[in-house]
Amino acid sequence: MEFIGLTCAMSSNPVPSDPAPAFSTADLCDLVENSGEELRVAEPVLRDFGGLLAFHGSIATLRCPEDNSLVRGALENPGAGRVLVVDGGGSTRCALLGDQLAALALERGWSGVVIWGCVRDSAALRRMPLGVKALAAQPCRSAKRGAGQAGSVLRFAGIEFQPGWHLYADADGIVLAARALHAVAATGGGGPGA
Repeated sequence: MEFIGLTCAMSSNPVPSDPAPAFSTADLCDLVENSGEELRVAEPVLRDFGGLLAFHGSIATLRCPEDNSLVRGALENPGAGRVLVVDGGGSTRCALLGDQLAALALERGWSGVVIWGCVRDSAALRRMPLGVKALAAQPCRSAKRGAGQAGSVLRFAGIEFQPGWHLYADADGIVLAARALHAVAATGGGGPGA
């Protein structure tokens, strides 16, 4: 698979690019409305940049304002369908993800990346079968100091992102659940008004 002069060897478990995912965030919200299950719904402040609009997976977290060294380090590990959630402090001064790190995420089996900050190479990102949500695009690259923290609870977009929780994202937004719910939603989770 080639992305603008960058060759990406796909993993043996590539991220599915199914145009009809087995869930929708709207159906998940309807499903848990009367169940007593906790569902966190992010404020609609992040934009879609990846070629895969609907994605989900268990959350891995990083806090690394204006430094993407830990982003690269995390994405070098097997993703196993997880979603990397990055708190970049909401900075719009530099990008924490570009086409090279997105290609690495695909190669290592990550489902998506959610960034409270910026991305770059947005035209290339749109052609990749990877879920990417961020505040904005910014052509400047980040610092490389190795600063940041992995595995902590993050707070942005009005909710807490906890490692190990399940993240669901689509064109309607982002929802989080303490456990995987997509199999339940696929069996008729849509409620009235769906």
